[in-house]
Amino acid sequence: MRLVRVAAPLAVAAAMAVGVGACSTVAPTPLPKATPSPTVSAGKAPAAQSCANAVRSYAPDGALPAPSAIAAASTMGKIRARGRLIAGVSADTRLLGSRNPLLGRIEGFDIDLIQQIADAILGPGAKVELRVITAADRLPVLEKKEVDVVVRNMTITCDRWKTIAFSAEYYRAGQKILIRKGSTITGLASLAGKQVCAPTGTSSLDNLVRLAPKAIPVPATTHTECLVNLQQGKVEAITGDDTVLAGLASQDPYAVVLSEKAITAEPYGVGIPAEQVDMVKFVNAVLENGRTSGEWTKSYNTWLAPELGKGTGQPAPSYGRPTP
Repeated sequence: MRLVRVAAPLAVAAAMAVGVGACSTVAPTPLPKATPSPTVSAGKAPAAQSCANAVRSYAPDGALPAPSAIAAASTMGKIRARGRLIAGVSADTRLLGSRNPLLGRIEGFDIDLIQQIADAILGPGAKVELRVITAADRLPVLEKKEVDVVVRNMTITCDRWKTIAFSAEYYRAGQKILIRKGSTITGLASLAGKQVCAPTGTSSLDNLVRLAPKAIPVPATTHTECLVNLQQGKVEAITGDDTVLAGLASQDPYAVVLSEKAITAEPYGVGIPAEQVDMVKFVNAVLENGRTSGEWTKSYNTWLAPELGKGTGQPAPSYGRPTP
């Protein structure tokens, strides 16, 4: 049986470890500074590179090794020595990463991917410590190496490549608009003068300011806070990824996602500390394995297909990023 540790937001001094039928408290464990694997030399972080193609990542070094064959000096070997994977996640983004109120555990499409990464490093049923973070926390926790990975519906961008690294794209979302039924808002062009909510630290908020400069942006900590603001009449719309908005709409019968074409393309990647190129390559091998084994499709059908439909399948990877 898997043991999943669930930590509270970083502002909380202690992390809560939640298993099945048990609860205890542990202090956050600082991560050791990564040592590159023998096949990857240390060098400058991706900040020194140009970024003509944001979704281009580092190609895997062949097929996934068995957990017991992972080099002890690699980033993955250090995770094995610790005995658990530490991941930054959302706990209130339904479909992707949210707490099940009946079971008390965090679950969703992103959480399935984290478990696949953990199992590939530690073996089936691997232990995972889930640290609940906000969108604005995603880059800082990676830069400080407080987590091994961030899997929190994070869009791959050239700007983010300056301070962290990304896996290959594992899902292609698109930014849309959510409104209350009966609203006069019909699309991006009708947001002028309207109060529109999006979380701080997201590309959704950046895109709103850039593409609808006459809208009135209302930053929030999370999309859940945006939904409360909408329900209380403090804002007239919410903008975000279609995956996130679908989860919000499923919780409120008076909320609806506009059916217009997505405003932007939002490619999701696994966030990893910048210099841990060996970990990026390993995660990309996990994604390739999920493609051939059907794990990606199984997870999509479980979490996203009921709200978003059949979809277009797992994105094809783009490799060829120069090793720093």
